[in-house]
Amino acid sequence: MKKNLKILLLAVFVAAASCSFTTKSFDDPDKDKLLIDLITYVLEKGHYEAAEIDDDFSKEVYRKFIDGLDPVKRFFLASDIEEFSAYEFEIDDQIKAKDLTFFNLVYSRLDRRMEEAKELYEEALEKPFDYTENETINVDYDKLAYASSKKELKARWRQQLKFSTISNFYDLLEEKNTFESRKATAEEEGKEFIPTGNETLSEEELEAKSRKTTLTSLSEYFDFVDDLESKDYFAIFLTTVVEQFDPHTNYLAPPDKDRFDQRMSGKLEGIGARLQKKNDYINVMEVISGGPAWRGEHIEVGDILMKVRQADESEAVSIVGMRIDDAVKLIKGPKGSKVVLTVKGVDGSLREETISRDVVELEETYAKSSIIGKDTKKYGLINLPSFYFDMQNYKERNAATDIKKEIIELKKEGVEGLVLDLRDNGGGSLRTAVDIAGLFIKNGPVVQVASSGGNKEVLDDKSNEVVWDGPLVILVNELSASASEILAAAMQDYKRAIIIGSTQTYGKGTVQNMVDLNQWLRQSDMGDMGALKLTTQKFYRVNGGSTQLEGVKSDVVMPDRYSYFEVGERDYDNPLPYDKISPADYKVWDGYIDFQEAIDKSKERIELNEQLKLIDASAKYIKQRRDEMDVTLNLGAYSEQIAKNKAELEKFDAIDTYDNKMNFISLPGEVNLMKQDTTLREKRKRWHTNLAKDVYVEEAVNVLQDLKLNNITKSKMAKVKN
Repeated sequence: MKKNLKILLLAVFVAAASCSFTTKSFDDPDKDKLLIDLITYVLEKGHYEAAEIDDDFSKEVYRKFIDGLDPVKRFFLASDIEEFSAYEFEIDDQIKAKDLTFFNLVYSRLDRRMEEAKELYEEALEKPFDYTENETINVDYDKLAYASSKKELKARWRQQLKFSTISNFYDLLEEKNTFESRKATAEEEGKEFIPTGNETLSEEELEAKSRKTTLTSLSEYFDFVDDLESKDYFAIFLTTVVEQFDPHTNYLAPPDKDRFDQRMSGKLEGIGARLQKKNDYINVMEVISGGPAWRGEHIEVGDILMKVRQADESEAVSIVGMRIDDAVKLIKGPKGSKVVLTVKGVDGSLREETISRDVVELEETYAKSSIIGKDTKKYGLINLPSFYFDMQNYKERNAATDIKKEIIELKKEGVEGLVLDLRDNGGGSLRTAVDIAGLFIKNGPVVQVASSGGNKEVLDDKSNEVVWDGPLVILVNELSASASEILAAAMQDYKRAIIIGSTQTYGKGTVQNMVDLNQWLRQSDMGDMGALKLTTQKFYRVNGGSTQLEGVKSDVVMPDRYSYFEVGERDYDNPLPYDKISPADYKVWDGYIDFQEAIDKSKERIELNEQLKLIDASAKYIKQRRDEMDVTLNLGAYSEQIAKNKAELEKFDAIDTYDNKMNFISLPGEVNLMKQDTTLREKRKRWHTNLAKDVYVEEAVNVLQDLKLNNITKSKMAKVKN
């Protein structure tokens, strides 16, 4: 997609609503009402298939909003739900009238019930639980009725807290009871053994400690909740409303929009640290490798940030007790600016650190590659976690240019085949998917995009350059979605690559664009209104079929841990439907002479593969365990069940100890980087260890070995490149 996203979005709106966006004014003095008016208008005019805001719509918003606020039914009473139910079929009318009665009622009641709950959990955790009772809890909360009285609610809290605590208690007892064996094992392996201190505690002391752990966890949860304001809950309500149009249309409040931009670009401007609030304090949870805080050794994990001062200010602002989003706003800033932090070190000392902010690249977001050694041959593997791009400047850095660089470097090392790993890749930029497809084909259509009203656009690879003309395998699973499906589908339709993985991919065949809601407000003092991620189009394969719901079906299906779960678009309540349009004009790639034969050979191997049989059995067992909703709260029975589960799971240990007998090494340029960056070295070591256990990568390489190139076609392509 060569057009700028903003231009494309404008074109969609012009087609859908003509000039109406410029004529309607939004001037309600109440920000919440203004947001409702603005969002519903944009949805009705810009959504690909706008939902009817009627009683059915109202019923679903009602159910999902209340379920989302109280999923385990430990706040609201049955009497609250009865009161709320008067609005079950009124929300559609209230939206149209900008009436917030339903939201205000539910929010105020939740606020009250949460305050009451603080006393319930604190009281329930004051005394030891009786683990000799034959008591069972059902964790299928969807089927659980709301408590009819405060007495019943109190009993529910006690049972749920006992459920949380029995797990802590069991773990502490195991630690105590296995002390000697763990110590002996460490001595045998020549490792240092450090006692935790729990082995010296009595059962009564361990039980008290397990309740304290549960209490701390709940206290941290309520600390977080106490930071939330009405606007935060209203954002949840708006999200519930807009998601009723389709699962991928979302309202993003200002902080969420910032996080979305960072995720898409793989970078942020700041000090390079992940922060978390605990008990009123902002704690450093991770120092990002390569960032300014890491380079200058300013802070370390466990430090507490007490105050923030901009370099040109004289007074520091205390961030103790501040909402984490507000604290982050003070700490973040443009590249080159300086921030002064008052830091309480892990040793308790206070110090000031002056840090120059910089662009921090989130390395785990980006493509990475490895050389695979098998027998005497080399193959390349590129892992792509997402289809990232810089939202302000596409040319700055994006997945397509990075993949191209990785391919060029792998070719220098003499690899004979390429594996592109799109497993767990949830998508991203449509344009990068088109550009990556163009690395493997001479030219031609990659994906078709349809807008509301039947308008269709074919997005082509217009370059004659083929960066990789060798054997290609693409790995997918149930979590490969959106742009991953576009790329995999195009390579499958062209018969350019063999797709290996789950029965089908995620099934997200819709296109979203980010709409800045502030653009319709002129000279407003309302503050930032956030953004709407809006479904504006559907995409279709070059063969005319949609990937919506059906996803991409693998040429070679391999069982995995998700095989027996409903994972994907079809698991939502209200996905857009599957359909077809006319195919694009494309020519199947004729670079292989044994495409189908390679697929058939792979299927034969999979039928006989013991590791895959074990993975399939493991997936069935996990599904069976997840379907069990009754959990005992009797410690003896709980321990017996865990022992039984452990015995069952032992037969699956071979999954984690599997060795595919292949070697994995980094490219020379990355090896040089790792000499200075120990964190990167450790990350790559861990990745290569996991790859060496990966049966899917093993089969991908087997397929690469089976694929034979049509040398006549390849020589023609070489001439084109020259």
